[in-house]
Amino acid sequence: MFANNPTLNQIQDIGKNSMSEHVGIEFIEIGKDFLVAKMPVDARTQQPFGILHGGASVVLAETLGSVASYLCLPDPSKQQAVGLDINANHIRPVSEGFVYGKAQALHIGRSTHIWEIKITNEDQKLVCISRLTVAIMTITA
Repeated sequence: MFANNPTLNQIQDIGKNSMSEHVGIEFIEIGKDFLVAKMPVDARTQQPFGILHGGASVVLAETLGSVASYLCLPDPSKQQAVGLDINANHIRPVSEGFVYGKAQALHIGRSTHIWEIKITNEDQKLVCISRLTVAIMTITA
């Protein structure tokens, strides 16, 4: 499914100097049809009441799905993957440690990709489930 068999280091470099680096997202596993990253639950990602901010969960979900779409592009110099729509259902709070997101494709088309992203805590309990639609755009000079 992924076009160029990227390494985790190459994937991590995609997020340099961006939101994903700022909140501490680290890509930790890539499989034939999935991508996994972890994110710390700390001052960068918590809401004022000390639990994981829902927006931080959405940042993790959109980062995973967008990067996964980018990795599916046969020629990223001619196409761009951009978020079109995202939703998230927040299931349980997390106050410390890490959360883990796993993106799996529901649809890989010519003009759109749809991803399901499940975010779990360190006990593998569901924290958030999200669906991301990514638009595939042609880059014009």
